[in-house]
Amino acid sequence: MQKFDVVVLGAGASGLMCAAQAGYRGLKVLVIDHAPKMARKIRISGGGKANFTNITVSADNFICRNPHFVKSALAQYSSQDFIDLVERHGLEYEQREQGKLFCQNSASDLIQILRTECNWAGCYFWLNTTFQAVIFENKQYQLSTSRGLVLAENLVVATGGLSFPKLKSTNVGYSLAKQFGLPVVPASAGLVPLNFKDKYLALCQHLSGIALNVKVSVVNKPEPSFTEAMLFTHQGLSGPAILQISNYWQLGEGLEINLLPQLNVEAELLQLKAQNSPLSRWLKEQFPKNFYQSWLELYPMEASLANVSHETVKQYAKKLTQWQLYPSAKAGYDKAEVTLGGVDTDHLQSKDGQVKNQKGLYFIGEVVDVTGHLGGYNFQWAWSSAYTCGTHIQGKK
Repeated sequence: MQKFDVVVLGAGASGLMCAAQAGYRGLKVLVIDHAPKMARKIRISGGGKANFTNITVSADNFICRNPHFVKSALAQYSSQDFIDLVERHGLEYEQREQGKLFCQNSASDLIQILRTECNWAGCYFWLNTTFQAVIFENKQYQLSTSRGLVLAENLVVATGGLSFPKLKSTNVGYSLAKQFGLPVVPASAGLVPLNFKDKYLALCQHLSGIALNVKVSVVNKPEPSFTEAMLFTHQGLSGPAILQISNYWQLGEGLEINLLPQLNVEAELLQLKAQNSPLSRWLKEQFPKNFYQSWLELYPMEASLANVSHETVKQYAKKLTQWQLYPSAKAGYDKAEVTLGGVDTDHLQSKDGQVKNQKGLYFIGEVVDVTGHLGGYNFQWAWSSAYTCGTHIQGKK
């Protein structure tokens, strides 16, 4: 049986970050992962370039049943702190819209930084190793693995969520939480496309590949709203705006879409009416050809707005700015960027992720009931929750 001060389950973003911080403090750290390679989710994220954080990060960028829970970790380790880290390693990165930061070359550059940090900190790795069970006795955690028994004073669960099942994601983190009596907020796919049926599915299929810059919210819930790109697909709708609102949408609810958020549409249409200008020409200027043609088939209008009433024009403007669609379902975990839900934060210390009534047991990263918006926020939660855990964890030196 081998002994360590800390065993980290999961060699992903939060697991690697935590291991390095604990190792730098002189603790003997072992990272266990069932995958043959570390950080596989980082490798494929952001189109292979990893949107690793955002210039501006606040608690408002996260979904959690306790909205105050994230504040401590974010205050202790900010996005600028992580930017400083990768800059020390010479990472070449680029800033995109809305403050998103991506690796300029490849996400593998970011993985190498984390691996280097862990090497410098003296961490041990057991990859391609199955975790089987854990027993807590005599104030220590005894883990059974495919490589034998391990004893540790501290156990950090950084196993992630259920998204990306092709990467062999598991529910082991939720099972461990339940083993130690912790409630788990039901998990569901997050940051995920929305699917449709019937005539709207046919419309989406016809328009597949077309992207529009829109403002999206849930019907009768004006906040939150997201103004970003929306993409028509063969299954329904995707794109950043849809992924964002998917975290708030529930089955049976509708989406409210402002197709022209940059314009005062009612004023524009009333001006067309006054000038006796054709509506079709104006629509053609605003939208791709396939979209405006399909729109007019769905919502026909007389060629000249001069022939219709002010009220009719206003109602037509409302269709363009409050278009309501009703999705039939979320796409599955295979299309999801993250997992909503997770270990109930009411049972964790916000300063370090330690279970309040179980000394030495920590939950960090995506396995916790904290989900960030699209834009690098989920990675930042990984870095912040891991840093605070790794710098507070105790053990014999």
